Amino acid sequence: MMEDIIVVRGGGDIATGTIQKLYRSGFKVLVLEIDKPTAIRRNVAFSDAVYNGNTTVEGIKASLAKNEYEINKNWDNKIIPIAVDSSGELINKIKPNIVIDAILAKKNMGTCKKMAPITIALGPGFNAGKDVNIVIETMRGHNLGKLIFEGSAMENTGVPGEICGYSKERVIYSNNDGVIKNISNIGDIVEKGQVIALIGEENVLATISGILRGIIKDGTDVCKGLKIGDIDPRLKELENYNTISDKARSIGGGVLEAVLIMKNIKGL
Repeated sequence: MMEDIIVVRGGGDIATGTIQKLYRSGFKVLVLEIDKPTAIRRNVAFSDAVYNGNTTVEGIKASLAKNEYEINKNWDNKIIPIAVDSSGELINKIKPNIVIDAILAKKNMGTCKKMAPITIALGPGFNAGKDVNIVIETMRGHNLGKLIFEGSAMENTGVPGEICGYSKERVIYSNNDGVIKNISNIGDIVEKGQVIALIGEENVLATISGILRGIIKDGTDVCKGLKIGDIDPRLKELENYNTISDKARSIGGGVLEAVLIMKNIKGL
């Protein structure tokens, strides 16, 4: 299994649940990201290595790799390599056995079956059997993490999952275009109406009281309507902001199952 190379497109917090499962199961994982990732839960997203050079999530280290030599060096040191490659050019060079689209763009950004013997995609925008081998359901509820062998995942509703009765209220979106200046940090306890950031001259207010579970990186150029923050109303679960979410773990389990199923089918 250690010779199996898996390329994961996307390193956000949901993708990180998948990356963790695969890495801990013995696969050599390479993560491809864009040059300016917009993850909200940055402290549990391997994509943060793009900005900081390296990051650690639940004891697993990831480091930015600028070329194939550095990718291999990371693998030798049991570190997950993160490469900036939005178009997936490294897929043709490295020729992995498995490609997983975990971008969660709600549409297909170019992943197709010809990229690798096994292809898997997370969420809506893909047709299982046509675009990729298997699609993983990402909608919260009874089917979260379900493997789809024909057809597509549920369409995005635009409504965040409910926590303690809060759904849309707990997610913060930008009201205007501009560069964000963070005033509060991930893990801070905030009160409803509190100024947690500025976008240009406009205040960004906490929509509910709770733990600031995520906020987009300071200095990011944001556009109106972009998701920029996430508040968890459960003060008693303060440490949760430092760990992979239940949703990400469930999806990651589905991906690992899909990988093993396809390896058996393909005889790999």
